[in-house]
Amino acid sequence: MSTLKKMEILKSYIETKGLKSTAQRDYIAEVFFKTNTHISLEELLKKVKRKTPAIGYATVYRTMKLLTECGLAIARQFGDGQTRYENLPEHGHHDHIICIKCSKILEFQNEKIEHLQSETAKKLGFTVISHKLELYGYCAGCA
Repeated sequence: MSTLKKMEILKSYIETKGLKSTAQRDYIAEVFFKTNTHISLEELLKKVKRKTPAIGYATVYRTMKLLTECGLAIARQFGDGQTRYENLPEHGHHDHIICIKCSKILEFQNEKIEHLQSETAKKLGFTVISHKLELYGYCAGCA
């Protein structure tokens, strides 16, 4: 989904919530939509402050809350006590493998794992609505 389409969805959501569209909020969203990593609020704040130093942490926090509420961002916890945000995956569902030493986060897709999860849920009588798989360990550089 293009940044322009995401901005349209955000503007529509903001209107339905009775909020005002602001240049700061739009800029934060644009910077986030161009990000292809799992970014923390602090990292995003640092990026937006390069061009707009007046933007504060609370504005970034509220913007990311809106993006999460309207489905344009996913909030993730990877065991380090910090919330990271990711754009909606363009290639559908994916899982994560996380280095517990350097915090490197890699995404992967594996159809066999997805099939086994579905098969297991079916055998146990579950209807899966969503799921996430996170593997923790050491990357090759930290092992």
